[in-house]
Amino acid sequence: MSARLKVGKVQPEAYKALNALDVYNSKSGIDKLQREMIKIRASQINGCAYCVNSHTKDALKLGETPQRIFLMSVWREAKNVFSEEEQLLLEMTEQITLIHQHGLSDELYEKSIRLFGEEKTAQIIMAIITINAWNRIGVGLNMEPEL
Repeated sequence: MSARLKVGKVQPEAYKALNALDVYNSKSGIDKLQREMIKIRASQINGCAYCVNSHTKDALKLGETPQRIFLMSVWREAKNVFSEEEQLLLEMTEQITLIHQHGLSDELYEKSIRLFGEEKTAQIIMAIITINAWNRIGVGLNMEPEL
């Protein structure tokens, strides 16, 4: 496949706007490692090799273990590896990423409000939306992992 355009060069203002969401997310109440979990899981679902590669590296730098990263895509079968909060983040990520399957269920939304509160729930949703936008750039432009 031939090289495709670089969104940051062709549409710098749009790229800056999306990047501003990342900056917002980095200042939210979501733990850094949990933000990386959201990014990894959404990127796995969306098939964004570029983002999976990038965010697994970031998670490792933050102290995540390779085993937990390996098990993230099958977290339901490895529940003892992930806390209740982490399981909720992963499930929310799946439901919002797979929006065509009716999005975030009432049950999961209510559980998030109980566990995280309204403000952090909104922050989590914004983090999920943001990585999904980046994934669509990565997959749409066939971006390859930087090794």
